[in-house]
Amino acid sequence: MTAASPGTPPAREGERDAATRARIADAAERLFRSLGYQKTAVADIARECGMSPANVYRFFPSKSAINEAIAARLLGGIEAELRAIAAGADPAEARLRAAVRALHLRGSALFFQEKRLHDMVEAAMAEHWGVIERFVEAVVGVYAALLAEGMARGEFRPRDPVATARSLKQCTLAWMHPALIADCLSHGEEPQQLCADLEAVLDLLMDALRAPK
Repeated sequence: MTAASPGTPPAREGERDAATRARIADAAERLFRSLGYQKTAVADIARECGMSPANVYRFFPSKSAINEAIAARLLGGIEAELRAIAAGADPAEARLRAAVRALHLRGSALFFQEKRLHDMVEAAMAEHWGVIERFVEAVVGVYAALLAEGMARGEFRPRDPVATARSLKQCTLAWMHPALIADCLSHGEEPQQLCADLEAVLDLLMDALRAPK
Protein backbone atom coordinates (compact mmCIF):
# COMPACT_ATOMS: atom_id res chain seq x y z
CA MET A 1 0.00 0.00 0.00
CA THR A 2 1.37 3.41 -0.91
CA ALA A 3 1.58 6.18 1.64
CA ALA A 4 -1.16 8.76 1.57
CA SER A 5 -0.31 12.01 -0.15
CA PRO A 6 0.11 15.07 2.13
CA GLY A 7 -3.21 16.45 0.93
CA THR A 8 -5.27 13.31 1.62
CA PRO A 9 -8.13 14.16 4.02
CA PRO A 10 -8.01 12.07 7.25
CA ALA A 11 -11.52 10.72 6.61
CA ARG A 12 -10.54 9.49 3.14
CA GLU A 13 -7.35 7.94 4.51
CA GLY A 14 -9.39 6.19 7.22
CA GLU A 15 -11.77 4.80 4.62
CA ARG A 16 -8.83 3.50 2.58
CA ASP A 17 -7.28 1.87 5.66
CA ALA A 18 -10.61 0.25 6.53
CA ALA A 19 -10.92 -1.08 2.99
CA THR A 20 -7.41 -2.54 3.17
CA ARG A 21 -8.17 -4.17 6.50
CA ALA A 22 -11.31 -5.68 5.00
CA ARG A 23 -9.35 -6.97 2.00
CA ILE A 24 -6.80 -8.61 4.28
CA ALA A 25 -9.58 -10.14 6.38
CA ASP A 26 -11.34 -11.42 3.24
CA ALA A 27 -8.13 -13.11 2.09
CA ALA A 28 -7.51 -14.58 5.54
CA GLU A 29 -11.03 -15.97 5.72
CA ARG A 30 -10.69 -17.65 2.33
CA LEU A 31 -7.44 -19.27 3.42
CA PHE A 32 -8.85 -20.27 6.79
CA ARG A 33 -11.71 -22.03 5.01
CA SER A 34 -9.40 -23.87 2.61
CA LEU A 35 -6.26 -24.49 4.70
CA GLY A 36 -7.39 -24.01 8.28
CA TYR A 37 -6.45 -21.12 10.52
CA GLN A 38 -3.48 -22.91 12.09
CA LYS A 39 -1.86 -23.74 8.75
CA THR A 40 -2.39 -20.26 7.34
CA ALA A 41 0.63 -17.99 7.84
CA VAL A 42 0.73 -14.22 7.55
CA ALA A 43 2.97 -14.74 4.49
CA ASP A 44 0.14 -16.71 2.86
CA ILE A 45 -2.34 -13.93 3.56
CA ALA A 46 0.06 -11.31 2.23
CA ARG A 47 0.62 -13.32 -0.95
CA GLU A 48 -3.14 -13.67 -1.42
CA CYS A 49 -3.48 -9.88 -1.14
CA GLY A 50 -0.48 -9.10 -3.33
CA MET A 51 1.37 -7.28 -0.58
CA SER A 52 4.27 -7.89 1.78
CA PRO A 53 3.90 -9.43 5.24
CA ALA A 54 5.20 -6.16 6.69
CA ASN A 55 2.30 -4.35 5.08
CA VAL A 56 -0.18 -6.82 6.59
CA TYR A 57 1.32 -6.08 10.02
CA ARG A 58 0.59 -2.38 9.48
CA PHE A 59 -3.10 -3.23 9.74
CA PHE A 60 -3.04 -6.25 12.07
CA PRO A 61 -0.34 -6.32 14.75
CA SER A 62 -0.22 -10.12 14.89
CA LYS A 63 -1.61 -13.32 13.43
CA SER A 64 -3.74 -13.57 16.57
CA ALA A 65 -5.36 -10.24 15.71
CA ILE A 66 -6.31 -11.63 12.29
CA ASN A 67 -7.71 -14.76 13.94
CA GLU A 68 -9.84 -12.62 16.24
CA ALA A 69 -11.07 -10.49 13.35
CA ILE A 70 -12.29 -13.55 11.45
CA ALA A 71 -13.88 -15.02 14.58
CA ALA A 72 -15.59 -11.67 15.18
CA ARG A 73 -17.01 -11.73 11.65
CA LEU A 74 -18.39 -15.22 12.11
CA LEU A 75 -19.82 -14.63 15.56
CA GLY A 76 -21.16 -11.23 14.53
CA GLY A 77 -23.38 -12.93 11.98
CA ILE A 78 -24.73 -15.29 14.64
CA GLU A 79 -25.30 -12.41 17.05
CA ALA A 80 -27.22 -10.51 14.38
CA GLU A 81 -29.43 -13.55 13.84
CA LEU A 82 -30.15 -13.80 17.57
CA ARG A 83 -31.02 -10.10 17.77
CA ALA A 84 -33.36 -10.46 14.80
CA ILE A 85 -35.12 -13.34 16.55
CA ALA A 86 -35.35 -11.32 19.76
CA ALA A 87 -36.91 -8.39 17.89
CA GLY A 88 -39.77 -10.53 16.59
CA ALA A 89 -43.43 -10.32 17.53
CA ASP A 90 -43.90 -13.81 19.03
CA PRO A 91 -44.30 -14.32 22.79
CA ALA A 92 -41.05 -13.99 24.72
CA GLU A 93 -40.93 -17.72 25.45
CA ALA A 94 -41.17 -18.61 21.76
CA ARG A 95 -38.40 -16.15 20.87
CA LEU A 96 -36.21 -17.37 23.72
CA ARG A 97 -36.60 -20.96 22.54
CA ALA A 98 -35.86 -19.88 18.97
CA ALA A 99 -32.69 -18.05 20.03
CA VAL A 100 -31.32 -21.07 21.92
CA ARG A 101 -32.27 -23.34 19.03
CA ALA A 102 -30.58 -21.05 16.49
CA LEU A 103 -27.33 -21.09 18.47
CA HIS A 104 -27.29 -24.88 18.43
CA LEU A 105 -28.17 -25.16 14.75
CA ARG A 106 -25.47 -22.68 13.74
CA GLY A 107 -22.89 -24.60 15.78
CA SER A 108 -23.90 -27.92 14.24
CA ALA A 109 -23.88 -26.47 10.73
CA LEU A 110 -20.39 -25.09 11.33
CA PHE A 111 -19.18 -28.57 12.33
CA PHE A 112 -20.52 -30.19 9.16
CA GLN A 113 -20.10 -27.43 6.58
CA GLU A 114 -17.11 -25.37 7.75
CA LYS A 115 -15.03 -27.76 9.85
CA ARG A 116 -11.90 -25.60 9.65
CA LEU A 117 -13.77 -22.57 10.94
CA HIS A 118 -15.40 -24.75 13.58
CA ASP A 119 -11.90 -25.70 14.76
CA MET A 120 -11.00 -22.02 15.02
CA VAL A 121 -14.05 -21.22 17.15
CA GLU A 122 -13.37 -24.25 19.33
CA ALA A 123 -9.80 -23.03 19.90
CA ALA A 124 -11.06 -19.51 20.55
CA MET A 125 -13.30 -20.79 23.34
CA ALA A 126 -10.62 -23.05 24.80
CA GLU A 127 -8.06 -20.22 24.78
CA HIS A 128 -10.51 -17.55 25.99
CA TRP A 129 -10.08 -15.13 23.08
CA GLY A 130 -11.56 -11.73 23.85
CA VAL A 131 -13.99 -11.98 20.95
CA ILE A 132 -15.52 -15.11 22.49
CA GLU A 133 -16.04 -13.43 25.85
CA ARG A 134 -17.78 -10.52 24.12
CA PHE A 135 -19.98 -12.91 22.15
CA VAL A 136 -21.00 -14.87 25.24
CA GLU A 137 -21.92 -11.61 26.98
CA ALA A 138 -23.99 -10.63 23.94
CA VAL A 139 -25.84 -13.96 24.07
CA VAL A 140 -26.52 -13.52 27.78
CA GLY A 141 -27.76 -10.00 27.01
CA VAL A 142 -30.23 -11.30 24.42
CA TYR A 143 -31.49 -13.96 26.82
CA ALA A 144 -31.78 -11.44 29.66
CA ALA A 145 -33.76 -8.96 27.55
CA LEU A 146 -36.22 -11.67 26.50
CA LEU A 147 -36.56 -12.90 30.06
CA ALA A 148 -37.17 -9.36 31.33
CA GLU A 149 -39.78 -8.79 28.64
CA GLY A 150 -41.48 -12.07 29.46
CA MET A 151 -41.52 -11.18 33.16
CA ALA A 152 -43.01 -7.76 32.44
CA ARG A 153 -45.75 -9.39 30.36
CA GLY A 154 -46.49 -12.04 32.96
CA GLU A 155 -45.16 -14.93 30.87
CA PHE A 156 -42.28 -15.70 33.25
CA ARG A 157 -42.18 -15.59 37.03
CA PRO A 158 -40.23 -12.63 38.47
CA ARG A 159 -36.53 -13.18 39.10
CA ASP A 160 -33.20 -11.56 38.24
CA PRO A 161 -33.17 -11.68 34.41
CA VAL A 162 -29.38 -11.45 34.06
CA ALA A 163 -28.66 -14.17 36.62
CA THR A 164 -31.37 -16.32 35.03
CA ALA A 165 -29.91 -15.72 31.58
CA ARG A 166 -26.51 -16.92 32.79
CA SER A 167 -28.13 -20.04 34.27
CA LEU A 168 -29.96 -20.66 31.00
CA LYS A 169 -26.68 -20.37 29.12
CA GLN A 170 -25.03 -22.87 31.49
CA CYS A 171 -27.94 -25.32 31.26
CA THR A 172 -27.76 -25.38 27.46
CA LEU A 173 -23.97 -25.26 27.12
CA ALA A 174 -23.74 -28.82 25.79
CA TRP A 175 -25.67 -27.70 22.70
CA MET A 176 -23.68 -24.48 22.20
CA HIS A 177 -20.00 -25.20 22.91
CA PRO A 178 -18.16 -26.27 19.72
CA ALA A 179 -16.06 -28.87 21.57
CA LEU A 180 -19.12 -30.46 23.19
CA ILE A 181 -21.10 -30.49 19.94
CA ALA A 182 -18.11 -32.01 18.13
CA ASP A 183 -17.67 -34.66 20.83
CA CYS A 184 -21.31 -35.75 20.57
CA LEU A 185 -21.34 -35.81 16.78
CA SER A 186 -17.95 -37.54 16.55
CA HIS A 187 -19.16 -40.33 18.81
CA GLY A 188 -22.15 -41.20 16.68
CA GLU A 189 -24.83 -38.98 18.19
CA GLU A 190 -27.34 -38.13 15.47
CA PRO A 191 -28.00 -34.43 14.86
CA GLN A 192 -31.74 -35.06 15.04
CA GLN A 193 -31.36 -36.64 18.48
CA LEU A 194 -29.29 -33.70 19.71
CA CYS A 195 -32.08 -31.35 18.59
CA ALA A 196 -34.70 -33.51 20.29
CA ASP A 197 -32.67 -33.56 23.51
CA LEU A 198 -32.39 -29.77 23.40
CA GLU A 199 -36.15 -29.44 22.97
CA ALA A 200 -36.69 -31.67 26.01
CA VAL A 201 -34.32 -29.53 28.07
CA LEU A 202 -36.04 -26.35 26.87
CA ASP A 203 -39.42 -27.80 27.91
CA LEU A 204 -38.02 -28.44 31.38
CA LEU A 205 -36.45 -24.97 31.64
CA MET A 206 -39.53 -23.14 30.36
CA ASP A 207 -41.73 -25.04 32.83
CA ALA A 208 -39.48 -23.73 35.60
CA LEU A 209 -39.50 -20.16 34.24
CA ARG A 210 -43.16 -19.90 33.27
CA ALA A 211 -45.43 -17.90 35.58
CA PRO A 212 -48.22 -19.91 37.19
CA LYS A 213 -51.66 -19.34 35.69
